[in-house]
Order: sequence, then structure tokens, then C-alpha cells
Amino acid sequence: MPELPEVEVVRAGLEPAVSGATVRAVDVLDERALTRHLGTGAEFEARLVGRRIRSAARRGKFLWLPLDEHGGVDEALVAHLGMSGQLLLRAPGAPRERHERIRLEVEHPHHGELSVVFADQRTFGSLAIDALVATPDGRPGGRGSDRPAVPSQVQHIARDPLDPAFSDAAFRAALARKASAVKRVLLDQTVTSGIGNIYADEALWAARIHPETPALALSSRAVTRVLGEVRVVLEKALAEGGTSFDAQYVNVNGQAGYFAHSLNAYGRTGQPCPRCGRPIVRVGFMNRSSHYCPRCQRLTAVAG
Repeated sequence: MPELPEVEVVRAGLEPAVSGATVRAVDVLDERALTRHLGTGAEFEARLVGRRIRSAARRGKFLWLPLDEHGGVDEALVAHLGMSGQLLLRAPGAPRERHERIRLEVEHPHHGELSVVFADQRTFGSLAIDALVATPDGRPGGRGSDRPAVPSQVQHIARDPLDPAFSDAAFRAALARKASAVKRVLLDQTVTSGIGNIYADEALWAARIHPETPALALSSRAVTRVLGEVRVVLEKALAEGGTSFDAQYVNVNGQAGYFAHSLNAYGRTGQPCPRCGRPIVRVGFMNRSSHYCPRCQRLTAVAG
């Protein structure tokens, strides 16, 4: 599933192309791509045509395109990529993409006409028109937005560690209250968002913390180290275009990211730990897997 770096790469690619663009036509080819939308495909099309897109914003793994107000309602086009969703920029009249579900034809005042294509092989992703609601802290809703608002579908999602409004103190306090495994807490979207399985494994490896260490057993220094490594790995993944293991994650131009070549733990079962040489192990965790070094990340090493 795309995580914060992958979704941010898509957002950054969309931003200059769609900010200020007007939606001229919408073609819903498969209404399964509207599972989060409260309405029909025809209603979705009618509500979008003629609307101007203000910007491209993101919080965690959610992406949204704020729209000009319509009938006094403040709304956004929300995208969740699910397991295999893609948002692609294409020339007008370009051939249909494989697994294409929805196509928007937009016109930008400087870049002219282009197509925004939502393709999704597994159909777990979705587009939706959703009302924007005020953020409780009055800060901008997410990356790419200066407005203190988020879609209602996103308001339960915590800020991510790269958000300037993210509270380190609140994160430390949350971990101090939780007896569950620290990796489980990192994946809890109500505590912090966007990290996901890959980057949780990588950050815990870098911090030398076993993924099943109880969160409340971590010292303040260890929590600070984990949070710092989370930010380092997310920033590095961003710089390298995200992580692509197959053709399902690509940027808006259809190009794959190459952070997979920089992974130290995730997906490296049986390979030597880059730090100590001990084989990386893989264990089941929350219907997925954890990858860690049993020597560098001992379960008993919970002190800072």
C-alpha cells in the first residue's frame, strides 16, 4: 500500500498541473472507484464539471484537491489510493490506461488541457467529493494547503511526522499511555499518520528498537530517537521517489520510485543486517509482517 512518501510524490506531481485548473469533463468508467463517495457516478460527474481546483493537499496517506465553493459549500475531491491506486497525468485524448476507472479532463490557465486519470488494479482505492471541515487546532490541514480545513473523511487521521503542526509532545504522551507494541502504535493512524509497514520497520531498525517493545516501556530518549528516525527515513524515501516493489506504485508520470534499494530491514529476510551481519528475520504482525535484526533490536533493550 502506498505510504506517506509515495502519496506525497503523487501530490507534488499533481500540484503544479492542477492548481488553478478547471474541470471540463469527467468520465466515470467504473463506479467501484466511488466507494467513499456518497452519490452516483452521474452525480459525481455533475458536481465536478465546471469547478476550479485550488491546490493539491495531503495528510498521511490521504490526498485531496480543494475546490472552489459551490452553492456556499466548501468541498474537495478526495483520493485514497488503497493498495494499487494511481493518479496519472496524461495528454488530452491519450489512450485508456490499463485498469482506468475515472478520467478528469481539466484546463489550466498556463499549461492548457490535460487528463487526470485514476487507475486502480485491485479497486480498493476511491475518489469522492467531500465537505471540508475546520481543523481543531486552527492550523493548515496538511502538506500543500494553507487553509485550516480537511475533508470530513480525513478529520480522524492524525497529523504525520513531517507536518509542521505535528506535536512531538503529544506523540510522546501517547506512547507513554500505550502498553501495545511500539510498531502497532506507529501504525495507529489516530496517533500519527502515513508511516505504514515499510517505514515503521526501517525506522525501528535505525533506532535499534524491537518492533514488539511495549510503547510505554520506551524511555523519553528512545521515543525521541524513534521519532527522529521516522522523519529521516520518510525524508530519504521522499528524495528517492518512494518505494516501488512492482508496477502498482508510480508517480504521476508513470515512473517508479527507487527507495527499495536503500532498505535495511523490510523485505530483506535472511539477508545480513547492514550493521552487524546477522540475518534479518521476518515474523507475522497484525496480518502482515515485521522485519528486524534479532541482534541489533533485542526485545529487552528498552532503555534509552
